[in-house]
Amino acid sequence: MAQIAPSVLAADFSRLGDEIRDADSTGVDMFHLDIMDGHFVPNISYGPAIVDAIEKTTEKYLDVHLMLSEPGNYFEPFRKAGADNITFHIEVHPDPTEPAKILKHMGLQCGISLNPDTPIDAVLPYLRQFDYLLVMSVHPGFGGQKFIETALNKISVAHAYIKEHKLHTKIQVDGGVDADIAPRVVNAGADILVMGTAYFKYHNRRELVEFIHGL
Repeated sequence: MAQIAPSVLAADFSRLGDEIRDADSTGVDMFHLDIMDGHFVPNISYGPAIVDAIEKTTEKYLDVHLMLSEPGNYFEPFRKAGADNITFHIEVHPDPTEPAKILKHMGLQCGISLNPDTPIDAVLPYLRQFDYLLVMSVHPGFGGQKFIETALNKISVAHAYIKEHKLHTKIQVDGGVDADIAPRVVNAGADILVMGTAYFKYHNRRELVEFIHGL
């Protein structure tokens, strides 16, 4: 069964509490929280205060994705805000071993992400240290972009590696995933689909969640 993680960045922030409660009621598996610094990616999103507000609104797992040039400076603030997992980028830490140890020591799960232009081989040697691999299928920074097809091969290669080495790492995919793309992504080996606009703008969110769970 595939899982779905709505990307809160695509929610209506004028009624954020209602959006979280509504998504919660549709049976989503977790919430994906994109944190951007305007430096590593060309956009700015929100900080620990918003994550803290979301944590007070839902019991669901909070998956925090740090698209930051210096993610380590924010591990503790987001832990305090209620993060269950923190993901950072291989492009920032080509050897992610030490940051992963820090997150585990904090009692958090941890994830590693790679951008579309980064080869999957950059992360494979480190997957044993991580709970999640987040494959970006758009260039990070803005929602509503078209799915980049080369992500499918990355997912397939990572899935085969995880299976061969008997790892527990789950594969997430983020960017341009909608109801049409979802089956192809799951067939390639993805476990968790991050959906922003495709979820929050969908005409029947519960129906979409049931569809994803059936893949």
